[in-house]
Amino acid sequence: MKVTRRAVLYGTAAGLTGLPGEVTRAAAAPAAGVHTVDLMITVNGEPLQVVAEPRTTLLDALREYLGLTGTKKGCDMGSCGACTVHVDGKRVVSCLTLVARCDKREIVTIEGLAKGSALHPMQHAFVKHDGYQCGYCTPGQICSAVAAVEEQKRGALSIVSFHTGHTDHPEMTDDEIRERMSGNICRCGAYPNIVAAVRAVSRGVSA
Repeated sequence: MKVTRRAVLYGTAAGLTGLPGEVTRAAAAPAAGVHTVDLMITVNGEPLQVVAEPRTTLLDALREYLGLTGTKKGCDMGSCGACTVHVDGKRVVSCLTLVARCDKREIVTIEGLAKGSALHPMQHAFVKHDGYQCGYCTPGQICSAVAAVEEQKRGALSIVSFHTGHTDHPEMTDDEIRERMSGNICRCGAYPNIVAAVRAVSRGVSA
């Protein structure tokens, strides 16, 4: 089989951008005798029953109970954005979200953005524009970027929108992108490439 540079890049990016793969349910579970709550949540389109302590965060439930390790634990205090996922279509930092608050709600993680083997346009753009270096923040960056573009399409405003006076329907300028993505930290400093990837998707440019 011929191995191309593109195939290698896409294979490497799989772990960074959340290409779908076999999900192994982790064996972790609350300790015996500990008070728990029974929850029914939908994760990446799959209804799941989760038994967790009331204080368990969504981040820990995803990683430790469900084996969805694409969502990363960074600062664990809601400051870095590495753990960003979607809850009912809105982005949240899962380290500050209790899984008990997600009963009967729909969760989408980085693993759920792709359709089969087809990358989500934002995942594709991150690969094309080299929007990652070490890759640790990349899942959260991508989930946040997808939500940012959708928010802009709905006409949601940012502080930049008010500063520029574009409050009717703000354009996704680089300043808008930086403001809307400001909750996601990249310690490698790949911000120009991240902005380029978000800009391309927001303008419907084919990756």
